[in-house]
Amino acid sequence: MARRRPAVSGMFYPSGRESLLREIESCFLHRLGPRSLPRRVKGDRRPSALISPHAGYMYSGPVAAHAYARLDGCNVEVAIVLGPNHYGVGTPVSIFPEGAWITPLGDIPIDTELAMELSRLSDVFSLDEISHEHEHSIEVQLPFLQYVVGSFRLVPICMLDQSIEAALRVGEALAEILKRREDVALIASSDMTHYEPHERASRKDSIALERISRLDVEGLYEAIFKHDISMCGYGPVAAVLHACRKVGAEQAEVLKYATSGDVAGDYSSVVGYAAVEIKLPNT
Repeated sequence: MARRRPAVSGMFYPSGRESLLREIESCFLHRLGPRSLPRRVKGDRRPSALISPHAGYMYSGPVAAHAYARLDGCNVEVAIVLGPNHYGVGTPVSIFPEGAWITPLGDIPIDTELAMELSRLSDVFSLDEISHEHEHSIEVQLPFLQYVVGSFRLVPICMLDQSIEAALRVGEALAEILKRREDVALIASSDMTHYEPHERASRKDSIALERISRLDVEGLYEAIFKHDISMCGYGPVAAVLHACRKVGAEQAEVLKYATSGDVAGDYSSVVGYAAVEIKLPNT
């Protein structure tokens, strides 16, 4: 069984268990975060779908905490986490098929049965470990999930092909899972505009987030290309939006938006971060 070891532990987030727990809690309590800790109890509510950023915790962690706070008290047996492929290695849309992913907070088993079910639902997926070897966009979500919901199984999906055609096909398959199960947390990993002045980045990102709030996949792609919005995980976001729309969701809520400038104080060149919740039927 494959054991996928952390690629950015000690860089994007602390490598020690106790220091990582303190860092996550500081994100929840941060002035840009929710300013309270989750109860960390498992309930019977259906989890919402989420969009969460994936930069280093000191920059994007407080924004991510807004998203993960919405899983507190939910019944999460499986997390399907979609992220972009930043490195161009591997297959167009890759599911890590079996084994476990390791974080400083413990091992997370892959839900091989669900991974195989997705691959049967659509040939857009390939079963591949190489795409995931160095990619951080999925990895940085996992300690937050472990902290809030405890134990769960994982299906990681890495998208090198972020075309609207690929995103819609991925979304169709995810929708079939959401129709059958109410214990699945669906999470898209994406940062927003990269390395532009704060005001320009915020303006561009507000356009993208308006489309996201309406679950408007086609409008999101049009906005990205028309306004040159450099959000890196638009494919995973679009796939999640489409899946949620297919199962009856009507809108998304932007929980928090901030930029790296809000943390570091340098507004000349920033990266934007957004936390978004999409409530599903019966949530």
